[in-house]
Amino acid sequence: MYIYNVTSNVSDAVHDTWITWMKQEHIPQVLSVGTFYEAKLTRVLIEEEMGGKTYSVQYRAKSREDLDRYYHKFADLLRTEALKKFGENVLAFRTELEVVDVYSVTKQ
Repeated sequence: MYIYNVTSNVSDAVHDTWITWMKQEHIPQVLSVGTFYEAKLTRVLIEEEMGGKTYSVQYRAKSREDLDRYYHKFADLLRTEALKKFGENVLAFRTELEVVDVYSVTKQ
């Protein structure tokens, strides 16, 4: 499994608009292209010196091929849309993670 993580620092000026857009438009749109099977939106709890609020969205792909297909067919268009809508009010960086093992605790 692969995780495509997008971390975004969102200025207070656009925060409410951005969070609504992410929940109602952007994340559903990314999932609709068929390369990811799940997304998780989280808030980063560390305060940034630059201000604003920071969020992470983790999109999960079943294979490297699915992740590569996202990059080649969809990523540029979706990134450009976000940049046009929010400009420098949202600063984002992306990382890729490969899941090596998953552990869990079961209560007895």
